[in-house]
Amino acid sequence: MIEAIGGEKVSVWILVPQGSDPHNADLKPSQLKELSKADVYVMIGSGIEFEVKSMAKIRDLNKKMLIIDSSKGIELIEAKSQRHIDGNETEIKGGKDPHIWTSLRNGKIMVQNIYEGLVMADPENKDYYLKNRDIYTHRLDEADTLITKELRIIENRSFMVFHPSWGYFARDYNLTQIAIEIEGKEPTLQSIVSIIKEAERNNLKTIFISPGFSSKAAEIISKEIDGKIEVIDPLAENYIENLKITAIKIKEK
Repeated sequence: MIEAIGGEKVSVWILVPQGSDPHNADLKPSQLKELSKADVYVMIGSGIEFEVKSMAKIRDLNKKMLIIDSSKGIELIEAKSQRHIDGNETEIKGGKDPHIWTSLRNGKIMVQNIYEGLVMADPENKDYYLKNRDIYTHRLDEADTLITKELRIIENRSFMVFHPSWGYFARDYNLTQIAIEIEGKEPTLQSIVSIIKEAERNNLKTIFISPGFSSKAAEIISKEIDGKIEVIDPLAENYIENLKITAIKIKEK
């Protein structure tokens, strides 16, 4: 998003690189050096563990740096999973869901926040950032329309994931996310039995996992339901195309 809006006017360093887990990543000495020279820091702002434990250090390291909260104006939802327990449907909740970017509609708000921050840091190039913002926002709208069309017609509106990263995506397209992991905890044997029953109840044969997360429990469940495991990546670099790919995989599950 930053590169799309900032274009040639920005150089971007990523603190949680591809393949890392933002729930438990730590700042490296080389990153502290880059942070000390940065003009702007764009934070997710939704409660990702990396920022919860690192923001004080980041602020103290470079007090002149402008900090942009990309989540400003986004209402956080509960991290939850549908589950049948003792014959009754219930919601298992795990606090607020920080994965705001899995919604293209949230993405538009994030883009606006980033645009406003870049203009604050570099007002001379406002028109440049405005043009790029409008182009990128149009792409977000196009992708949202396409995904809405793709997912509107599916009959089975539940999908099973290991890590509950896709709550906002599910909300946008009237889907139900069934998560194996809740609050970062591996499922117990009792939970695995419950999840297997849930998969059978919803006629689910695909379990979606994220790169970097343990797949042992997913493999056990997949074997029991005679299903398969597919990878969907909430942190893929090509943001818009990745959400399109994710929609197709959920549609074809």
